[in-house]
Amino acid sequence: MSRHFGSIRQIAFVVHDLERALRYWTETLGVGPFFLMRDLVPEAFHYRGKPSPAPRMTLALGNSGDVQVELIQQHDDRPSAYRDYLASGREGFQHVSSWLDRTTYDETRGRLLASGSEIAHEGALPGSGVRFVYFATDVAPGGLLYEMADVIGSPIEPVVNEIARAARGWDGRDPVRDLPA
Repeated sequence: MSRHFGSIRQIAFVVHDLERALRYWTETLGVGPFFLMRDLVPEAFHYRGKPSPAPRMTLALGNSGDVQVELIQQHDDRPSAYRDYLASGREGFQHVSSWLDRTTYDETRGRLLASGSEIAHEGALPGSGVRFVYFATDVAPGGLLYEMADVIGSPIEPVVNEIARAARGWDGRDPVRDLPA
């Protein structure tokens, strides 16, 4: 557990080709099934502290044990930490995420900002009000971003739990599934 951000609940990878990444995770690594959120556009998006047009992306979510694996493909060139990562010549492991309740999220975000932490980007998942913030903690060689999201007690927590349940005993069939809107 990070004493600054909370327990790591998710590892995330930013990729150019989501289909290829899904084949790797499901076939080579045997992790899945993955659930897709297609053409997602965050609400109330801010990039480097300023309001910004939100990127359009597809997310794939699956579990390996208690850890969620997220694969992200951005479909446009709008400013985001994802675009920055790919533009730097990297692809793959970009961030980890902790999941907090709304009160702890607000308290932790405020404390981190007061201590001088900088935000790479932040917003909310459309229709759910679930907020996320990516802190620019990638300041050392091999460093990564740290995301926090107010998932606990949110409308998407049951979906997150169902994704984890689907991974338990997964037999390899139906490796990629769409999440209902």
